[in-house]
Amino acid sequence: MSPVTKQIVEMIDMLPEQEQQLAFEFIKRMVLAWDSDFTKLTPFERDALIKADKEIRNGDIVDHSEIDWS
Repeated sequence: MSPVTKQIVEMIDMLPEQEQQLAFEFIKRMVLAWDSDFTKLTPFERDALIKADKEIRNGDIVDHSEIDWS
């Protein structure tokens, strides 16, 4: 979690429950406006995807067809 995210969480946690709900709805609207169909990657997701791609290319991951499922 980034330092800014931690600060946001700490500030929201200080608010009364009703105001926390308002903040949640505001953040949700911002996220949906930024990526309405949830197809964009966060920096963390992008790093994980790049790492997984490198593992596949290095042969560190077993292909589905190589597994004996019986």
